[in-house]
Amino acid sequence: MNDAIREFVTQTTSEQLFAVWFLIGAALVFWMQAGFAMVEAGFTRAKNTGNIIMKNLMDFCIGTVTFILIGFGLLMGEDLFGLIGQPGFDIFTAYKDFDFSNFVFNLVFCATTATIVSGAMAERTKFLSYCVYSGVISAVIYPIEAHWIWGGGWLRQLGFHDFAGSCAIHMVGGISALIGAKILGARIGKFKKSKDGTIKVGAFPGHNIALGALGVFILWLGWYGFNGAAATSVEQLGSVFLTTTIAPALATVTCMIFTWIKYGHPDVSMCLNASLAGLVAITAPCDVTDAFGAVVIGIVAGLLVVFGVWLLDYKLHIDDPVGAVAVHMMNGIWGTLSVGLFATDSAPGYSIANASGTKLVGLFYGGGFELLGLQLVGFAAVAGWTVVTITAAFLIIRKIFGLRVSREEEITGLDETEHNMPSAYAGFAMIPEYLEEGVTSPAPVLVSGDAPVAEAIPVKKMPTFDDGTPKISKVEIICRESRLEPLKNAMMDIGITGMTVSHVLGCGVQKGKPEYYRGVQIETNLLPKVQVDIVVCTVPVGRVIEAAKKTLYTGHIGDGKIFVYDVEEVVKVRTGQTGLEAMQNYDN
Repeated sequence: MNDAIREFVTQTTSEQLFAVWFLIGAALVFWMQAGFAMVEAGFTRAKNTGNIIMKNLMDFCIGTVTFILIGFGLLMGEDLFGLIGQPGFDIFTAYKDFDFSNFVFNLVFCATTATIVSGAMAERTKFLSYCVYSGVISAVIYPIEAHWIWGGGWLRQLGFHDFAGSCAIHMVGGISALIGAKILGARIGKFKKSKDGTIKVGAFPGHNIALGALGVFILWLGWYGFNGAAATSVEQLGSVFLTTTIAPALATVTCMIFTWIKYGHPDVSMCLNASLAGLVAITAPCDVTDAFGAVVIGIVAGLLVVFGVWLLDYKLHIDDPVGAVAVHMMNGIWGTLSVGLFATDSAPGYSIANASGTKLVGLFYGGGFELLGLQLVGFAAVAGWTVVTITAAFLIIRKIFGLRVSREEEITGLDETEHNMPSAYAGFAMIPEYLEEGVTSPAPVLVSGDAPVAEAIPVKKMPTFDDGTPKISKVEIICRESRLEPLKNAMMDIGITGMTVSHVLGCGVQKGKPEYYRGVQIETNLLPKVQVDIVVCTVPVGRVIEAAKKTLYTGHIGDGKIFVYDVEEVVKVRTGQTGLEAMQNYDN
């Protein structure tokens, strides 16, 4: 340690260190915006990725504007009758004495509430409408109920406890997501009514599970700031970090075991949701529970998230692409109530007390039902406020701007229709997904330049068939992805230098295999295959078939099929040659 650092540490008080940690925690919460963006983008389809990134960028930026103008005053202003804070513009009129840290910290929390709603309404919401309701949440809905809990309002005076926002942030965002998804309606093809009146649930797998996993890890990291930034001692901070680690870990293990038993395989995306569910559930009681409480809270969260996804799909028929309702609303409620069950005065810095100053502990620690009753009152009040205000906001927005994009826009994708972005993944080219070790391919011969028809290579004499007419044939080979490289090499060995390769899906007599995504069977039970198209003239068709059979054969179902077609005409675009002239040097 150099002298400058040593001097800083010795001269810095504990209070100042925690003030710095408070701002670091705010920065970690801001970084969670990236996590939410990655989760939502990874769990949805690629054609909407740009739209999702834009929404997650703008809800913070728009939220900053509305929070400056009205939200911060309603949240942290002087209490009026226990209901709202007094609006003000101290950030402009008294900047020298302004509480900068408190403003930034509450701003990033506010932005999180608005972000939660985005996931449940993804892939079919108008961008303008999203901007409007995001601003409304940040300006009015969140600040007022958060004032009740954290700004000196009536719930805080009663003794209601929500340390970091299971109720104030996650439950509010989850309820808003549920109502928004219901009013908006499901994505095209999500729910299909059969002739007998039953509704079949469709699965839309996310396009990039790795991106979704990255988002979850970013969120988990940010959650240490989310839950721990308001800690007032090293002991309390350590306890918060411990419970914030135990609960999501237990939730994820529980979900893995449950889905493994129920579906026959551990569900990846559901387990990612379970990690977030455990984090949401521990957010309210993270400072007042112990390791045992965190274990139980996490186990329940892991089961609750699976139940929530099933409930929305199969009973309520509400389309939530990323599981925002199951993660945030249901586990936000569970986390809020769990304070009344698992709060223990053995936790460092314990401070829950009722209006008369009597210390309260949870039901399972001998405290009776008083604290649980207070938590129920707070849950009911905040939920009622959210339901009324967000429903009114959505209905007004739908009337003025419209809430949902058109059918054509949804099918095309919001990247192109809302942002004039053909693809968020422009420039990516298809390459073979499987390359066998030890197999090398000849380097391709690159040809460039123009060749006038008059200077084209003279036509060689082609082989003829029974009727004396030269013949051009197309050979279409359907095979396993893993056999692409050996097949390509086999074709080059017999003189084939031109081929077209496509990734396709298909099934034969084996009918594919059933696949599940988040507990829903994927309707199109198709297997990934590779289709290789070869047009031959000088190389005998029989030789191509024999080489392909020898390369592809394993003796198992799914080795593939070979189709042969007569080709009526071939046109070489660069030179204008047709027929046999166009085939010159193509397959030899």
